[in-house]
Amino acid sequence: MSPCIRLAVAASLAAAPLAAQSNPALEAEIVKLKAAVAASQSAGDNAWMLTSAALVLMMTGPGLALFYCGLVRKKNVLGTMMQSFVMMAVMTLLWAAIGYSLVFAPGTPFLGGFDFVMLANVGATPNTDYAPTVPHLTFMVYQMMFAVISPALITGAFAERIKFSALLVYSILWSFLVYFPVAHMVWGKGGFLNAFLGGSVPVLDFAGGTVVHITTGISALVCALVIGPRRGYPHEPMKPHSLVLSFIGACLLWVGWFGFNAGSALAASAIASSAFVATHLAAAAAAGAWMVAEQWHNGRPSALGAISGAVAGLATVTQGAGFVMPFSGALFGLAGGFVCFYMVVVLKQKLGYDDTLDAFGVHGVGGIIGATLTGVLASSAANEAVKLADGRMAQIGHQLIGAAVGVAFAVIGSWIALKITSALTGGLRLDPREETQGMDLVIHGEEGYNLDS
Repeated sequence: MSPCIRLAVAASLAAAPLAAQSNPALEAEIVKLKAAVAASQSAGDNAWMLTSAALVLMMTGPGLALFYCGLVRKKNVLGTMMQSFVMMAVMTLLWAAIGYSLVFAPGTPFLGGFDFVMLANVGATPNTDYAPTVPHLTFMVYQMMFAVISPALITGAFAERIKFSALLVYSILWSFLVYFPVAHMVWGKGGFLNAFLGGSVPVLDFAGGTVVHITTGISALVCALVIGPRRGYPHEPMKPHSLVLSFIGACLLWVGWFGFNAGSALAASAIASSAFVATHLAAAAAAGAWMVAEQWHNGRPSALGAISGAVAGLATVTQGAGFVMPFSGALFGLAGGFVCFYMVVVLKQKLGYDDTLDAFGVHGVGGIIGATLTGVLASSAANEAVKLADGRMAQIGHQLIGAAVGVAFAVIGSWIALKITSALTGGLRLDPREETQGMDLVIHGEEGYNLDS
């Protein structure tokens, strides 16, 4: 509906009540106009949310699949892409069957109930607790895409060496032990950390800084430490086989992140616009910050550094995107770019752990920075839902508590999931011969590149 038509309808509705009192036909017409306005808003919001769901799915495949696969050696390109692709299949079914219910159905402060198992009671009628202007089914499928990409992010930590069966078992266990409870605590009605629906600790997490990035990044570090480094690391050269693929993947992630962050407004609203702009500025600022840091540290900026910086900025701004003023996104990006650079390029080398594709250094560290800065920069001027009744310092404390809960669940849950997985699958990683041969041939019986055909 155009602005002019909306203005005319509003004027008509404002002037009509007195006349309607003595004119039943006019009163019926007013009811129809109100229904038309509501339907127009619902249609617009629904279109945006379905588009956002598609954008977030694009982040996993092809975005993350390409970004990660270009960073590994060519003998593991298909195996790495399959790790993202299989999450699109497995997590979709797990979410629809039980995950959505455990996160968003009424339950305890730490886990949801079973009202929505197998999508029972999830249909065209909106769930007014979460997204009052879109069908409940739309909200469910949008949130599904977050559950899909989260375990896919972790795969960067153990790239080139985990067994396919171990990946599947671990990802399912991790979802139950880490993702579902943390997502419910932060986003579910009555969740322990929910700032708007009855939580004890009001943590502001607009699009998943704690729910997605802190949990996956910390879990990635646990996986890297438990599974151990790649054979030959760090003495043998293990350069990315195709930065072109990674470059394309990073650009797709950047675009898809608008669905991730702006879509979390759950409506085609001004808050979605604000989150969109903050997200874009964060990615740009972080890419610049990483390149500046590389220039100072290495004497030249690199393409790998630029795209890594952009992803770091996107991960950092996720928590606060819809709670801060748009230009504040640049501050998130600068902090994420510089700090994540130090973690990935400097500190990782000193500590010697093999977080292969830097899931911890980018997502875990970026998520913690973002959680903290959200407490510092959140503003009711950007989002009237933000209430800092206890003061700025208290909100920073709430943010740190939320981050600590995410870290604790990730460490304990991931360690338990790894131990159970190892027992069920006869070990977590490929044997030395298989790892030398590569995942493509050993696991899938295929090659990513067959230049002789």
